[in-house]
Amino acid sequence: MKNTHVLVIPYPAQGHVTSLMEASRSFSSNGLKVTFVNTEFTHKRVVSACSEIDGLSDLMQMVSIPDGLEPCDDRSDLGKLTKTMFQLMPIKLEELINEINKKDDNKISCIIADSFMGWVVRVAQKMGIRLAIFSPTSAAVLAVTMSLQKLVDDEVINSSGIPLKDQMVQLSATMPFMNPAHFIWACVGDSATNQNIFDFAILDGKEAAEAADRILCNSTMDLEHGAFNLFPKMLPIGPVLATIRSSRQTGHFWNEDSTCLTWLDHQPVSSVIYVAFGSFTIFDQNEFEELALGLELTQNPFLWVVRPGTSGSIDYVYPSGYMERIGSRGKIVSWAPQQEVLNHPSVACFMSHCGWNSTMEGVSNGVPFLCWPYFADQFFNKTYICDIWKNGVGLNKNDTGNVTREEIRIKVDELLNDNVIKQNALNLQEKVMNCVRPGNSSDKNLKKFVDWVKEGDEHVVNETCK
Repeated sequence: MKNTHVLVIPYPAQGHVTSLMEASRSFSSNGLKVTFVNTEFTHKRVVSACSEIDGLSDLMQMVSIPDGLEPCDDRSDLGKLTKTMFQLMPIKLEELINEINKKDDNKISCIIADSFMGWVVRVAQKMGIRLAIFSPTSAAVLAVTMSLQKLVDDEVINSSGIPLKDQMVQLSATMPFMNPAHFIWACVGDSATNQNIFDFAILDGKEAAEAADRILCNSTMDLEHGAFNLFPKMLPIGPVLATIRSSRQTGHFWNEDSTCLTWLDHQPVSSVIYVAFGSFTIFDQNEFEELALGLELTQNPFLWVVRPGTSGSIDYVYPSGYMERIGSRGKIVSWAPQQEVLNHPSVACFMSHCGWNSTMEGVSNGVPFLCWPYFADQFFNKTYICDIWKNGVGLNKNDTGNVTREEIRIKVDELLNDNVIKQNALNLQEKVMNCVRPGNSSDKNLKKFVDWVKEGDEHVVNETCK
């Protein structure tokens, strides 16, 4: 049987891989054959973290190509990684597509690329393959990339992406104010890293978004109507969640510790502080201690994800006597099945770095947020949560740049006693989850996209047969 064949390629970071993997599972459940292309390094991590890739249909296969770095190189250096991929991966991707098209009766008819892998546009154009872009960030953040020329013309940034104005800006009257210092490329790392991200991810992402036939976003019209109205080419298909299909999320870089779900079963309803800061956030020892002691001060049960360091071991030291004092009130794991955790009735709030995946997962489960952003788009996502949607509060740093234990205690107490924020979170959940119900906006956009891919494939077949 012939199935229309798409190739999907994410940027090699945890939030990008998992969201595109979930989108791909939606594509395959709608009859598309999917070849999912990770870098070799990421592919090994994903496979080793899950001996059996759960829930993948027969229409999905996972393959890999090299990223251009040596095995011993530091892939947390995002500037170097992004630049090196740009130099090597286009050749390798072209070779892979040629190899697939020789062996497979179902030739690649569309490439669906992460918006941070914009170089793919040149491969697609060279090979005459249609291109769709998938944004793993908010639509607003992609809208910033698509507005680069306007931002340069308005002297908000220079042609290298460096912010020139120390004032808030709006892309349109219906969009939130943004701080140029928090544009995604301006706060990833040091100036060299930021420049590499701008040159090789953002500029290419703009070119790809303009050239792409379709742009898909893991978002909803209700959440970001301003961005979608500004760029109608962007289509919301979110939230893309495994829990919608009653399956487990795939694509993790670390093994999930499911014992936390049993622990949650024994906690009172709406009592647990869930604490998780994604795959990149790095605390110094002082920040770690303040967080640990702040959680202790709350007197609430807490589930805390403390990710292993690059060596595979925990790089932090807990305060003296900490484990004995918290006892079974705290559960600490190295990685958690987050969607299932957030869906658990015992969870009261989510202390988060505000990565877009975590933001969408928290919103989709009606869980209010304690926001502690670290880098990139997370600062703007906090703006959505605290100022626009009003389903969370921010943790503020003191004069020395630290979030103190007392700030954590105060904000947890404030959030858990704020019925307005809790109701806002539940109202937002209802709106967002309504979008993916059959016949509603996100579901319609997904179906239209799949139909467009299939129609294009039939057109190519008919042209070939003439």
